[in-house]
Amino acid sequence: MKKSILLVIMLSTLVWALPAGIESAIAKSHIPKKEISIYIKEAGNSSRVVASLNANTLRTPASIIKVLTTYAAILKLGFDYRWPTEFYTKGRLSGGVLHGDLIVKGYGDPTLSDKDLPEIVSRIKAAGIRKITGNIVIDRSYFKVGTRNTSGFDSHPHSPYNAMPDAMMFNERVSTICVVPNQNRVSKKVPDGSFVIHNQLQRVNKPCRGRYSWPRVKIDDSKAVPEVWLSGKISKRCGKRNICQVLTKPYKSFYYALKAELRSAGVQVNGTLRLKRVPVGAKRLFTHYSAPLENIVSKTAKKSNNLYARHLLLLLGAKMYGAPATLEKGRRAVRVILKARGALKRDMPHIDNGSGLSRQSKLTAKIMADVLDDAYERYGMRWMRTLSIAGVDGTIKRRFRGTIVRKRAWMKTGTLKHAKNIAGYVKSRSGRYYTVVIIVNTRRGNWRAAGLENDILKWVVGYRGGSGRATAPKPAPKPVSKPVKRGKSTPPKSVPKAAAPKVAAKEVYYIQTGSFGTKPTDFYMETLRKMGLSPMALKEGKYKVLVGPYATEAQARKALKQIRKRVNKGAFLTRRTPAKTNTALY
Repeated sequence: MKKSILLVIMLSTLVWALPAGIESAIAKSHIPKKEISIYIKEAGNSSRVVASLNANTLRTPASIIKVLTTYAAILKLGFDYRWPTEFYTKGRLSGGVLHGDLIVKGYGDPTLSDKDLPEIVSRIKAAGIRKITGNIVIDRSYFKVGTRNTSGFDSHPHSPYNAMPDAMMFNERVSTICVVPNQNRVSKKVPDGSFVIHNQLQRVNKPCRGRYSWPRVKIDDSKAVPEVWLSGKISKRCGKRNICQVLTKPYKSFYYALKAELRSAGVQVNGTLRLKRVPVGAKRLFTHYSAPLENIVSKTAKKSNNLYARHLLLLLGAKMYGAPATLEKGRRAVRVILKARGALKRDMPHIDNGSGLSRQSKLTAKIMADVLDDAYERYGMRWMRTLSIAGVDGTIKRRFRGTIVRKRAWMKTGTLKHAKNIAGYVKSRSGRYYTVVIIVNTRRGNWRAAGLENDILKWVVGYRGGSGRATAPKPAPKPVSKPVKRGKSTPPKSVPKAAAPKVAAKEVYYIQTGSFGTKPTDFYMETLRKMGLSPMALKEGKYKVLVGPYATEAQARKALKQIRKRVNKGAFLTRRTPAKTNTALY
């Protein structure tokens, strides 16, 4: 009996003992072990644990919690999901005059920006609208998030990372003030009457450095119209300075920018901004779509974008439990989605807002590893590439440049005061893939924690232990065609013309460029013809504009890329049968 007990104790010691290289790294960091959680294992379904320290201890995860939010979004919605923003009219359209309102319903697209406005306005004009006698009505009811502009998480409340969510998001709630000292010019990057600038800058003929290199900025948001005061001395020799701050409501910024873009395109708007739900009887004009969710998830992870993560959490809540989206619905949705797919093997602690900008969020290294392993098995390299690639992009672009970790790690980082964390995957020199989670909550300095993590990742790259080769991740799907690189003076190539189908009718592909409540205008159809296309408008409930047919999916997708770039981001492929059924590819 004593021998058996001794054997169990010895085996337990062997299982939980840390490798010498990791022990050495911890000793070098001077961080107590009680403040560190480590969990390293062969990636995927393998049960082989390489190192484990306090793996089930709850800690502050900071931004690595975004892994749970983004992965739940992909599981629920798919990589190709696109966020909609709907445009409606209420009233009578006659002779180019809309005798009524233009209505916009936001669903929380966090990527909507001033860069989208030319396309939006062109589609409004394509519907035949040249004057709007009523108001621009905005429906932001899809999210129930209150009216706060900033989370006020720290002493920098107006910094972009503190931006709060909204169903009618615009430019990530960030207002940009452009200061050009050598031209004595201060302006708003985007027309926006919802805040005021007071320019008290003094230009001086000094070198552009130190206190002469940047304006002093004071923000007073206690009034209905926020005020920004620029003061101090700035060198005439300085170039352009962009001051990017959270100042105002995104729906107000969107209204002013849209109205200005309409005016510059020759569309007059007589009314003003109104906030209310889409009224009964409103006619849908068109739907603007975001880039695919894969792009949004990548930016969320690589740039650690807090606003995107908050919006993903809220979107999941609305999709699972109905609008309006709330934080509690979003938290429950993430838990349910991850548990249902087997990614969450135990009760998940509080994830708060899903972004990691929180002291209430708690997580263990083991829970994080379980989620990462499931994502690795399910999506492989396609998922891994949404994370920051060591020495290449994102938050670890510079951190591992010039080290053996470069291009061998796909990680999500998380940093708050007294919290420095990293989680993801590492490929060793022997070709094995490892799931690596390191969570350090310490007052000894985040720089010490970062050094410890760097040393451990380097150790994993050189690790040669294990029995047999770990399963390689699934390869990411190859793009159908490479993007065309053009110089500034090179005209865009024409969109590939549809080829006569040489396959069965059920395999003929078309591109749907738009859907309209009324017959598409000549202007819209002519725009497509100038691209070398042959558009057709079919009446199937609504008017659907199609181009094609294309004999193969590859040909259709090549044309689709150009149409999305130049006409409508929401264009998609359809496959039409002789019976005129319509199956959306995505």
